[in-house]
Amino acid sequence: MKATARYIDRSSALVARVDAIDWTQATADLDAQGCAVLKGLLTSDECAALVSLYPDDKNFRSRIVMGRHGFGRGEYKYFAYPLPDLIAQLRPELYARLCPVANRWNETMGIDIRYPDSHEAFLKRCHDAGQVRPTPLLLQYGVDDYNCLHQDLYGEHVFPLQVAILLSEPGRDFEGGEFVLTEQRPRMQSRPEVVPLAQGDAVAFAVHVRPVQGTRGPYRVNLRHGVSRVRSGHRHTVGVIFHDAK
Repeated sequence: MKATARYIDRSSALVARVDAIDWTQATADLDAQGCAVLKGLLTSDECAALVSLYPDDKNFRSRIVMGRHGFGRGEYKYFAYPLPDLIAQLRPELYARLCPVANRWNETMGIDIRYPDSHEAFLKRCHDAGQVRPTPLLLQYGVDDYNCLHQDLYGEHVFPLQVAILLSEPGRDFEGGEFVLTEQRPRMQSRPEVVPLAQGDAVAFAVHVRPVQGTRGPYRVNLRHGVSRVRSGHRHTVGVIFHDAK
């Protein structure tokens, strides 16, 4: 089932929270580190509402048990269309803020691809190429679960940034389970980045590659992301990916 355009209430509290984020600082952090924390993106009630969707399979198109595929331990489910209202609102709002960064990065790296201003237009590009399956997902981790370093590519058309939102409260719901980003630099050892998050915080980060300014001009670095081992409790996260899958 393809996505359909949905009216977004620009006066909603969720949209106001997106607008209130310091996007100048977030852009600077993305340029410097390949990731940026978006604090307080969701309320605790919104986090709980998303977590409560997990047991009901009618909300999802598929379930992945990570251990069966060598992805780590734990599981996740891809949402089906129509997406839950929270995700359906967040996806185009966050895309609009991240699109200028994506286009500037591609220009800096000499990549010819440019992204349209609206997420609806970008999804049409994906769907016209046969990438019609929704990619936002809900992840669930228990004790000793983890997510191996990976990239969420899914097809020819890839938006180069994505967002993960922590739905559980560290120290109360779980211990461990840190979001980890690694950056593979040419002829150098990889650089790790551990991103601390509170419940409702999000991290925006590079999906695949990003530009870094070197002494001889910009060059590309390759990034992967994952989650360290959960030491106790349960951890839930929503992943907001902007391209759809084949």
